[in-house]
Amino acid sequence: MRVVFHDLVILPLGRASLPRRFLDTSRLNLENFRRQLASVDALPQLCLLAVISGALTGLIMIAFRELIELGALALMPGGDAEAFEALPVAVRTGLPMAAVILIGLGLGWQKKSARRIGITHVIERFSYHQGVMARDNWFNQWWVGVISLLGGLSAGREGPSVHLGAGASGWIGQLLKLPHNSLRVLVGCGVAAGISASFNTPIAGVIFAMEVVMMEYTLTGFMPVMLASATGAVITQLHFGSAPAFMLPVVIQPRLLDIPWLLLMALVIGVMAGGFIRLACMGDRLTRIPWGIRILIAGALTGAVAGVYPQVQGIGYDSVDMILAGQTDVNILLVLVVGKLLLTAVTVACGIPVGIVGPTLVIGAAAGALFGLGASALLPSMAGEPNLYVMMGMAAMMGAVLQAPLAAIMALLELTHSPDIILYGMLTVLSAALTARLLWRTQGFYVMPRQGSTQHPLQQPLMQALSRVGVGAVMDRSVTVTAAVISRERARSILDARPTWLLIHRQSDQQKADREPGKAPLALLAADMARAMEEKGEAGVDQEDSVNLLEIAGKRLELAPIDLQATLSEAFACLDDQRVDALYVRHITAPMMHRVSGIITREAIENYYH
Repeated sequence: MRVVFHDLVILPLGRASLPRRFLDTSRLNLENFRRQLASVDALPQLCLLAVISGALTGLIMIAFRELIELGALALMPGGDAEAFEALPVAVRTGLPMAAVILIGLGLGWQKKSARRIGITHVIERFSYHQGVMARDNWFNQWWVGVISLLGGLSAGREGPSVHLGAGASGWIGQLLKLPHNSLRVLVGCGVAAGISASFNTPIAGVIFAMEVVMMEYTLTGFMPVMLASATGAVITQLHFGSAPAFMLPVVIQPRLLDIPWLLLMALVIGVMAGGFIRLACMGDRLTRIPWGIRILIAGALTGAVAGVYPQVQGIGYDSVDMILAGQTDVNILLVLVVGKLLLTAVTVACGIPVGIVGPTLVIGAAAGALFGLGASALLPSMAGEPNLYVMMGMAAMMGAVLQAPLAAIMALLELTHSPDIILYGMLTVLSAALTARLLWRTQGFYVMPRQGSTQHPLQQPLMQALSRVGVGAVMDRSVTVTAAVISRERARSILDARPTWLLIHRQSDQQKADREPGKAPLALLAADMARAMEEKGEAGVDQEDSVNLLEIAGKRLELAPIDLQATLSEAFACLDDQRVDALYVRHITAPMMHRVSGIITREAIENYYH
C-alpha cells in the first residue's frame, strides 16, 4: 500500500493549513520583478541582469573564437586563422569562392529577412522591434561568421561578436517575458560585452554600445552596460589572458609638432571613410542583379586580389602587428589601404553579411603608416613616432566610418595604455569624422542604410524617452472587467472594490458558446456608473434588476489590446495605428480579457513625457 500525504504548510498564529500550490510566491515574485523593470529607474534589477548578460556573452565569445581556431587547425598552416600568406596560391584564390558558395547555399533557401545578421541587424531589432531578437538570424550568425573569416573574405569578427552577444542577452529577457524597455538595455549589455571581449577594451565596449547601437547616454543604461562590459572582459581574460588586441613594441610619445601632420592625415582618412560608406551602401542599386550572382562576384574579386596579395584576406590583425613592428613594405600598405577598402565595401554591397569594424582598423593602420613614412621622408626632424600615426589612423578610420568618435578615442586609450595620447586622438578622430560627414553627407555606416526622408527612430527624442519605460509603470491598474449588462447587486459589489475604470466586455452568450470574439471592449469610468445608479430615472438603469453600461451617460473609450511587455513608445504607436482612445494591457501569461492588467490612455502617456 502507498500512502500519499497532501503537501501542506502549517501557518503560524492560527492561520489555516493550505496546499503549498496556493502559497507559492515564485510566480508572484517574477511578476513583481517585471513590474519593477517597467519603471525608468529599475537600476538594481537591471544591474543584476547585466552581470548575467556579460557572463553569458563572455562564454559565447570564447566558444566563437575557439570555433574559429578549431577550423583554422584543419585549414591553415600552423593552425593560424590569419596565415593566408602561407597557403598555396590556388588554395587562397579558391577559398573566397568556396566561402560565398557555402554562404549562398546556406542562406539562399531562407527568407530574405533571415539573411540580415551582424551589427546592422542588431540596430534594426533595437530600433524597430524594441530589442526582440530573431532566433534564425542568431543561428545564421554563428556559421556565416566562421565561414567568412576562415574563407578569406575581407571581414571582421566584431560584427558577429556583437550580434551573438546581443542575441543571447536579449533572449534572457524574452525567456523571462520581461518588459521591452529592459530588453533594450539587455541588448545594449550584450553589444558592450561583445566588443569588450573582442578587443579586451571594456570602456570602448560601453561607449560603442551607447554611441552606435543605443544612441543615447542615460544613467539607467550606462551602469548596466558598464557592468556587462566589465563582466564579459573578465570572463574572456580568464580564458585568453589580459593582453590587448594589438601589441605596441615601444611606448608612444606624441609631440605638439605632430598635430599639423595628424590633422592632414585625418582629412585624408575622412575622405576615405566617406567613400567607403557610400560604396558599401550601394547595395540597393544592385538589386537588379540576383543575389547569388552578386555574392559570386564578391568572392571572385577577393580571390583574384588574394592570389597576389593575401594580406587583404581575413580580418588583417596580423598585418597590423607587422605594421606596428615596422616590417611592412610600402606596396603592401597601399594594397591594404586601397584593396582592402574596396573589397570590404564591395563584399557588403553585394549582400554578404560580414563585419566591417576589424577591416576599418586595418585600413586605418595602413593609411597611418603610409602617412608616417611620408612625413618622415619630407621632414624627418619634425616627424614623430611612426606608430603614433598608425594608432591614430586606426582610431580615425573607425570613428569616421561609424561616426562614433568617443568609442574610437576610448579604444585608442585602452589599446595604447597612454593617457598622453588623448589630446591628439581627439583632434584626429573628430577631424576625420567631421570630414566624412560634411564632404560625403554621411551619418555613419550603420545609420546610412536606414537614412531617408524621415529621421531615424533612435534620433527622435520623444521615441527615445518613451522607449525607456514600460506600460506597466504608467498604466492605471484599478480596472474591473465586466459585461455590458449587469445586475444592480453586481454593480454595487464592483463599486465596493473602488475601481477607477470599468472595462466593458461586449460579447454575446452565443459568441461565448462558439468561442468567437466580440466587439472591441470599451472603457467607462466607474464614477459614471455610480452617478447613474444614484440618480433616479437615469437611462440604462433599471431600478429593479439591471444596469446597462452601454446606455448610461458617460464617456466610453474605444480600446485596443497591448501586451504588458510593451514600452510607452509601442503604446503611443498603437494608439495612432488603431485610432483608439486608450489601450487595455493584457497579462503576459494569459492574454485573455479576464487577465487585464490595466488601462493606459493617451493622456497618461503625454503626462509622463511632459
